Amino acid sequence: MTKIDTLDAATIAGGLAARGEAMDVKVLERCASTNSELLARERTAIPALMIANEQTAGRGRRGRRWHASPGTALMFSLRWEFEGDAGRLRGLSLAVGVSIARTLRELGAHGVALKWPNDLLASVVDSSGPGGAKLGGILIETRSGGALLSAVIGVGLNCVRTAGLEERLKRKVAALEDSMEPMPSRNELAVRVVAELAGALRVFGIAGLEAFRAEWEALHAHQGVRLKVRTNDGRVISGVARGIAADGGLLLRNRRGLHSIHSGTVMRGAAP
Repeated sequence: MTKIDTLDAATIAGGLAARGEAMDVKVLERCASTNSELLARERTAIPALMIANEQTAGRGRRGRRWHASPGTALMFSLRWEFEGDAGRLRGLSLAVGVSIARTLRELGAHGVALKWPNDLLASVVDSSGPGGAKLGGILIETRSGGALLSAVIGVGLNCVRTAGLEERLKRKVAALEDSMEPMPSRNELAVRVVAELAGALRVFGIAGLEAFRAEWEALHAHQGVRLKVRTNDGRVISGVARGIAADGGLLLRNRRGLHSIHSGTVMRGAAP
C-alpha cells in the first residue's frame, strides 16, 4: 500500500495561497462529517476548507454512508458563497465533478470518468459495469443567508485501498494509487484539487452549468450506453444516455422520446 502522509493545515493553506487562493483551512484528526462540522460553524470572511483524516459518520447522496479507513482517503468540505437563489445552483455537483476529474487526469490518473449525478469512477481490470468502479463522491448542502447562498461542497476521494472494503460493500472500489505513479501526498492532492475547484466555482457563479456541460458529457462514463434509472418516486426508466439537460437532468432516449431525469439512481444497463 502506498504511504500517505499526515495532513497539515499550514502546508495546505500555504500551497493554496501560492496559487492565489486565500482560505481558512482546518484539519481535523477525527469528526463525524466535514459537511456537518462546517455547516455548524459561523461563516468566515474567506472560503472555509475543512479536511478530516477520519470520518465516523461520513455520508453520501440520499444518506448513504461513506466508507474509508483513517489515512486512506482525501475527505474535505469547502464552503463557497454564491449570489442569487437556490435555482442558480442547479447542476453544481456536475460542475464540481468536471473540475475534480480534470485535475486528477492532469495529475496522471488515467481512466477517471463521471457518473450522474455525483460520482467519480475509475477503470479497473475487473470492471464492475460500464465506466468502472467508484473512486469518489460529491455531496452538496446549501444554506441561505441575506443576499448570499452558502454551498458546502463535500468531496471524498479514495487514495489507497482499504483491506476488505470490497468484500464488505459487495462491489468494486477504485483508488488513486491504482492509476497514479508517483502518488502525490494528500497535502499536495488537496492543494491541487481545491485550487482548481475554486476557479471552477467562480466560473459557475457567472456562467452556470452551461460552461461545463460539454466537458461533463465528454467525461460521462455512460454516454451512449443503455441504462436503467430508478427515480426517487420509484419508477424505473430505461433508455440510452444522451448527456445532460441545461438544468443538470440526465437525458435518456427511448421509444417514447427523450426523458430528463432530475433525481434518481443509475442502475445496471438495460437490455437492448
